[in-house]
Amino acid sequence: MWLGVWLAVLGLFLGVMIGLNVPLILPSIYAHYMSVAVLAALDSVLGGIRSAMEDKFDNGIFLTGFFSNALLAAGLAFIGERLGIELYLAAVVAFGVRLFQNLAIIRRHLLKRSYVIKEENRLSR
Repeated sequence: MWLGVWLAVLGLFLGVMIGLNVPLILPSIYAHYMSVAVLAALDSVLGGIRSAMEDKFDNGIFLTGFFSNALLAAGLAFIGERLGIELYLAAVVAFGVRLFQNLAIIRRHLLKRSYVIKEENRLSR
């Protein structure tokens, strides 16, 4: 379980570092698409880490969730752009809420684990 979590965190870190160091500038017209794409990717990674910590990780669910979320968000951004409505904000809000929920669950899981380790160390003395 922890190997997968660390690999996901390492992959996320490497992806951010590569993205920040690549001298590629996208036109501002793609800003809505990129914002929802980044949020969809972060949502999938944090959801994967969460499910790995809960021993429920499934590659099929992870991959289908990643691509279906990205396609839905891109579709909302595209339709909103055609209609002149900022529909991409629906995806931004939904992914933002899920990011904070997954992060809170990961934080609680790590805190609970550290309490258990401290208690085991205290009892072993």
